[in-house]
Amino acid sequence: MLVVQKYGGTSVGDCSKIANVANRVARVKKEGHDVVVVVSAMSGETDKLIGYTKYFNEIPSQKEVDKIVSTGEIVTSSLLSIALQNLGFKAIGLSGEKAGVITDCIHTKAKIQKVNQENINKYLKDGYIVVIAGFQGISKDGEITTLGRGGSDLSAVAIAGALKADLCEIYTDVDGVFTTDPRIESKAKKIEKISYDEMLELASLGAKVLLNRSVEMAKKLNVKIITRNSFNNNEGTLITNEEEIMEKPIISGIALDKNQARISMVNVDDKPGIAAELFTSLANSNINVDMIVQTIGRDGKTDIDFTIPKTDLALAKTILSDFERSSQSIEFDENIAKVSIVGLGMKSHSGVASKTFGTMAKENINIMMISTSEIKISMIIDLKYAELAVRALHSAYELDK
Repeated sequence: MLVVQKYGGTSVGDCSKIANVANRVARVKKEGHDVVVVVSAMSGETDKLIGYTKYFNEIPSQKEVDKIVSTGEIVTSSLLSIALQNLGFKAIGLSGEKAGVITDCIHTKAKIQKVNQENINKYLKDGYIVVIAGFQGISKDGEITTLGRGGSDLSAVAIAGALKADLCEIYTDVDGVFTTDPRIESKAKKIEKISYDEMLELASLGAKVLLNRSVEMAKKLNVKIITRNSFNNNEGTLITNEEEIMEKPIISGIALDKNQARISMVNVDDKPGIAAELFTSLANSNINVDMIVQTIGRDGKTDIDFTIPKTDLALAKTILSDFERSSQSIEFDENIAKVSIVGLGMKSHSGVASKTFGTMAKENINIMMISTSEIKISMIIDLKYAELAVRALHSAYELDK
C-alpha cells in the first residue's frame, strides 16, 4: 500500500512536533507500507519570510518572493528526514523541483501542470521514506514558484494522484471536517464521510480544513482523502465519491467566510460589453469574483453588485478607478460575511430555501445577496450577525443530532 501523508504548519511547528510526526510516519513504514510525506513550513515561518520581503518594498518582486518563502518548506522537509534517519530509516528530503512538481509561470499563485514522479518512484523502490517540501514547484522556464494559500495540500493531492496512491492523509490540528466551525458552535459534529462536491462547496465557501483547489484536484484525480489530527489517533473524515456515501443528509454543513468585500457600482452604463470589460480587468489581476447581481436596466443605466476576497480590495479599488466614468458611484463594504448551507440532500428535498430564509427572518437578519447551486445556498449578510446566523441555521437543521 502506498500512502501520501501531508503535515501542516501546526503539526511541524517546532522540533519536538517534527519528532512526533517522525514517529507517526515510522509506524506506517513499519506496517510495511510505502510512505511519501509532504510538509508545510513551520507554523508562522511563511508569514515571517513574507514580512522580510516587504522590508524594502511593500510590493516586492514576486519572483524573488517565491525564492525566499519556498525555503520554509525546505527546512521542514530536511529536519523531518534527519529525524527519520535518527530512528533508523532511510529518508530523503526533496524540494518541489526534485520531486518533479511542474507549474505554470505565475509567481506566488502558480498552478500545478503535472508531476514527473520518476525521481520519487526511484527512492521508493530503494526503500526510502520520501519527504517533499510542499507549497512549491518549478516552472517550465526553470524558476522556483509557490502555489499560494493551501499550497501544501495541493502538492500532496497532486503527488498522490501522480503516484496512484491508495490514500492521501491530510494531517492538521483538528479531528476532521465538522458540520460547522466548533469555535462558533460548540455543538458541531465531526462528519464521518463527505462527498467531493460537498467538500468542494464547503471549502470554497470558507471552511478551513481544506481549500477548494485541493478538493477539486482530488475529485479530478480520484484521490481518496482522509483529514486527521496529528496530535491524536482519532478517526478523521473521509472525502470520497458520492456513490460511496449511503445516507445523504439534506444539509451536511454550514460554512462562514468573513474574508468578503462587497462592491456596488450604481447607475452603470447599460450597454453590451461593460460587464465583460469590468470582470476581465479584475481577472487579469487574478482577483476572484464570487457573487454577482445585476439589476434590470432602466433609462440606459443598471446597478452591478459583486463580492471579492477582502484581501484583494485595495487592488480592486485601483482597477475600478478606470470605471468611475461609467458609474455614478462605486461603493465598498468590508463589513459583510458569507454564510452558506451545503448538502447533497438538497437535490431531492423541497423547502430548503424557505426554511433557510425563514430562519434568517426569525433572527431579524437581512440578506443582501443570494447565490444557489444544486447543493448549496449562500447569503451575504452584515458581518455582526455572521456567527448568530451560523448557530441559528445549525440548530434549524438539527446538525447537532
